[in-house]
Amino acid sequence: MLVAQPPGPEDASHAGLFAPRRPDDRSSHAQRQAIGYLGLLLPVLLGLFAWWRSVGDFPGWRPLDSVSEYYHSGAVAILTGVLAALAVFLITYRGYENDGQRLDRRTGKVAGCAALGVSLFPTAAIPPLTAPLWWAEWMKPVHYGSAVALFGSFIFYSLVLFRRSDPAKGGPTEDKKRRNLVYLSCGVGMVLCVAWAGLAGLADRPIFWPEVLALWLFGFSWLTKGRAEWTLREVGKRLRGKAAVSPAPGFRP
Repeated sequence: MLVAQPPGPEDASHAGLFAPRRPDDRSSHAQRQAIGYLGLLLPVLLGLFAWWRSVGDFPGWRPLDSVSEYYHSGAVAILTGVLAALAVFLITYRGYENDGQRLDRRTGKVAGCAALGVSLFPTAAIPPLTAPLWWAEWMKPVHYGSAVALFGSFIFYSLVLFRRSDPAKGGPTEDKKRRNLVYLSCGVGMVLCVAWAGLAGLADRPIFWPEVLALWLFGFSWLTKGRAEWTLREVGKRLRGKAAVSPAPGFRP
């Protein structure tokens, strides 16, 4: 029988906001949700900052050819900052203390290093954008290789690692089965998005939207793993509770 993981230092000030963890859980739902929200918000923030810091009317609200192309736009700080944050969270991700822990850690380290590779070795700039003076042609294949490793890690988490169940329970619960369906859907969706991006790239067409969809699926899978629905429900309860006890305007005790 599973016993809820007692709150750790990261949970102490937010007791009840995060779902109970398995006894062998060596990460936190807060960390998983942070990873998920970063993936979910990255495309939105890139679009907003690129519009805010447009040069003339470019790019304005028009999407660039790829997410990576935003490195050469006014949203460069968002792209590199989010990738660096993802790298830290993924490299430090410990997963569960069981037979698969080494795989959890190794996959996280591969994904984290790949995120750094995408950030440190940008792709080529497409006119009218221009690359920095230090950019070299050899960085382009390194960037693409890092991107493939990054999305490959995301897919592996969704299709394999997230769908594992605790052997001591004798099988997944109904709730775990529902979440496994989400992980499977997100993983398959990311595979299709990567294939779409590959075909579009070979045809020299933009790959922005397949990348964005893959990032959203990645983010949603990690939010599901971090039990974000529990947190949102608890936040809603607390907000409603505060509203219920707030005195009416003009009230004087």
